[in-house]
Amino acid sequence: MYRVAPSSVNSHPVMRQALLNLEESRIREIANAGMGRSDVLAFWFGESDEGTPDVVRQAAADSLLRGETFYTHNLGLPELREGLAAYVSQLHRPVGADRIAVTSGGVNALMLAVQALVDPGDEVVAVTPVWPNLTAQPRIMGANLRCVSLRPQVGGAWGLDLQELLAAITPRTRLLVVNAPNNPTGWTLSVDEQRAILARCRETGTWILADEVYERLYYEATPNGCAPSFLDLAEPEDRLVVVYSFSKSFLMTGWRLGWLVMPPSMTLHMGKLIEFNTSCASVFTQRAGVAALAHADDITPRVVAHLKHCRDTLVPLLRAVPGVEVAAAQGGMYAFFRIAGQGDSLEVAKRLVAEAGLGLAPGNAFGPQAQGWLRWCFASKDPERLVQGVGRLKTWLGV
Repeated sequence: MYRVAPSSVNSHPVMRQALLNLEESRIREIANAGMGRSDVLAFWFGESDEGTPDVVRQAAADSLLRGETFYTHNLGLPELREGLAAYVSQLHRPVGADRIAVTSGGVNALMLAVQALVDPGDEVVAVTPVWPNLTAQPRIMGANLRCVSLRPQVGGAWGLDLQELLAAITPRTRLLVVNAPNNPTGWTLSVDEQRAILARCRETGTWILADEVYERLYYEATPNGCAPSFLDLAEPEDRLVVVYSFSKSFLMTGWRLGWLVMPPSMTLHMGKLIEFNTSCASVFTQRAGVAALAHADDITPRVVAHLKHCRDTLVPLLRAVPGVEVAAAQGGMYAFFRIAGQGDSLEVAKRLVAEAGLGLAPGNAFGPQAQGWLRWCFASKDPERLVQGVGRLKTWLGV
């Protein structure tokens, strides 16, 4: 009779250690504690509570009614790829459709890029604190991860020690992961910083994975109406992959639709990788993307103006709370703040849900560098919810 070897009993013989070592999302831990409670004001996830515009939803509905429920090209519908190329080119330097791959969400785009570029044992440098997926993905691939931390400045803003980052990038560094505008801090790279980073990565042969999904949610005046991008500086065959998403600036988080911009020599191979991950994004979702792009000049400026109003509603109220330190984010949809005298971020966030009915993301979900901080997503259809939330925070603090 066949017997199971004792060493395999109560073990995980089919699971890779890199997966077993992954931590569960602390953001989800807070959300799970408060979901289903009608009395909780939820600001934990990075999404607006406003629904997708009607014109986008109608495009998907029309597609479904036409029976477009079949597979399509791995890289996406030609009309969507062409539309994305035109959209990116309008904001940055010219980009051809041969550099575009449509993906099943921004997080899928990030994972595909890491799968394409990182082997086990490779060195990956990441700028943190950052959305935890960006540091988990290299670890899943077996990479050796090094973190270069932003640092809090006087007044609650965060900044980069550029020389520290440049020194961390060496010929051993396979990939640099940077998210700007940054989730959670709102920090954004300047053009000069991007130029220096690109030059250093050219010297060392390091790939750059730039998560620029928040580029349109930018509140400083710029000629192109968005944050600085590596695409403003790079040549087509530079070792640069940029990730975008429909989620934030088109109010389409649940649609799971994103795209990659990459060197043209990489695109065919990315199509193969998409085949072995998701095959393709759904056709009706891509039709919604085509409609979103067609109405981008109507949708996105309205979204950005509303988010700026939300930011400018929330941040002064938080600043007026004794012991709170917070800066107005340059980009993104978050107020990142700390409260004097409070302890572990996760425990504070748990208590806020349980005792105040206020749902925030703990700072240490984004890395140990952000211990003691809290992230508040201010993307609220009704800004009065933000006012109510600050009231609950003040009551909980007893001020």
